[in-house]
Amino acid sequence: MTPFVRLTSHLVPIERENVDTDAILPKQYMAMITRQGYGAYLFDSWRYREAGAPGQDNSHRTPYPDFPLNMPVYEGAQILLGGKNFGCGSSREHAVWAIQQYGIRALIASSFADIFYGNCIRNGVLPISLPAETVDALFDLVRQHGRVETTIDLEAQQVRVASQHAEITCSFEIEARHKSSLLLGLDEIGRILAENRTALEKLEARRFVEESWLK
Repeated sequence: MTPFVRLTSHLVPIERENVDTDAILPKQYMAMITRQGYGAYLFDSWRYREAGAPGQDNSHRTPYPDFPLNMPVYEGAQILLGGKNFGCGSSREHAVWAIQQYGIRALIASSFADIFYGNCIRNGVLPISLPAETVDALFDLVRQHGRVETTIDLEAQQVRVASQHAEITCSFEIEARHKSSLLLGLDEIGRILAENRTALEKLEARRFVEESWLK
């Protein structure tokens, strides 16, 4: 995974509550058999008028012009701003693959579904829970001004907006193990190996002495 230390990007708003994983990545794309190619179908049923299918060329579909991912002002955004209980519904990890492969590196919302939150961490996407009033203030800024440049500093655990329109600085909580994994760009297995490398090397050395046929 790519280490996450600091990110500056504008926001793309999904101003809905209880956004479930079937909305993030509709069920038909669960038939795909690789871990790649999901980004093209992020929020698929909200982005296009026609139903989609795995492998379909989206250039032949009709986009909804007022959906944020289809609006030029939000193009290239790496931070998604969402409502409360973001990522509820089924536990499909594919939803996070779609978010990550689309280019979103961080999510800001007032709350996340637990399993979805864990899937984000395991795939290098930083989910940030902020107070509802702060999330509302960010939505207000986006509605009024479109592109709202936002900096996320994971080391300092801060979200900052500093522009001619407003200044917002807000701290966020994250478990130490999750923070370490994201800063180092390690998935769960990588983190466990890194934290226990010395003990594992000693175990291997002892086993090669005691059970020499393993060499």
